[in-house]
Amino acid sequence: MTATQPVHLVRPAPVHVHPSSERWSVEAIEALFALPFNDLIFRAQQVHREHFDANAVQRSTLLSIKTGGCPEDCAYCPQSVHHDTGVEADKLMDVATVRQAAQAAAAAGATRFCMGAAWREPKDRDIEKVVELVREVKSLGLEACCTLGMLSKPQAQALKEAGVDYYNHNLDTSPEAYGRIISTRVYEERLQTLAHVRDAGMNVCCGGIVGMGESRRERAGLVAQLANLDPHPESVPINELVQVEGTPLAGSEKLDPFEFVRTIAVARITMPTAYVRLSAGRQEMGDAIQALCFLAGANSIFYGDKLLTTGNPDVERDEALFERLGLKSA
Repeated sequence: MTATQPVHLVRPAPVHVHPSSERWSVEAIEALFALPFNDLIFRAQQVHREHFDANAVQRSTLLSIKTGGCPEDCAYCPQSVHHDTGVEADKLMDVATVRQAAQAAAAAGATRFCMGAAWREPKDRDIEKVVELVREVKSLGLEACCTLGMLSKPQAQALKEAGVDYYNHNLDTSPEAYGRIISTRVYEERLQTLAHVRDAGMNVCCGGIVGMGESRRERAGLVAQLANLDPHPESVPINELVQVEGTPLAGSEKLDPFEFVRTIAVARITMPTAYVRLSAGRQEMGDAIQALCFLAGANSIFYGDKLLTTGNPDVERDEALFERLGLKSA
């Protein structure tokens, strides 16, 4: 994003929280981040064990079914037409190719198959084609997840009727930091799509990206937005920025690995029944940091050698790490 591009930053619509639930303030979440590391991890592990098997990790595979050519200007994304990253725009994959990829994912132990398309918002004819792909994935006994950009209410309903279990639409960052990262879509539009997904009866997969130059308070602001959704998302992917040459965020200062672990722990405490997923950035993490993330409450990973256009640890490396840690598939 250049200095000449307009920055549209709006305050998000009020988030309604069920009266019986605790609303997490940004200040309360900042206080969690500020706990001594051992105390924070201990508290997160306690919450985790109340709701999940502490040694089980859910595995999802992500496939880019339509790569590149996105009109959005997200500063982290190599698929944006605004950035010269060498990513070519492709057409939507055909049914046979997606089925083959889904079969391979199932054979490797994945239980959820996520399909991502680089659209700002799909057209109705695009949804019709995606519906075919979803039915193929479901026929293999896998959970189906889609991330296609903004959805209208009828589009969300069509995906639900096709069998989509989860719809992913990340908030990316806090409202305060959002305008530094994206100018082509406002925060309210993201929240509106999440409302359409929830109203259609699909599970919500929603998280964000850390390491984009945000402050700790802004990280706390992202977690607050997620935790105060009513209800909080069933799946919360926590991504660490993967720096891609040609994007505005290439060359950014790397996030302290322990700060990433803290973010996992805070997400676990504030969203106790969510699957907290280690997503982008795992390839750059050492095994020890990943182990700390599982200790902090992460219980889902993206599984396979690629996430849309960026690398991911291969299946053999993950299997070896799981064996060393005594982790099993959820």
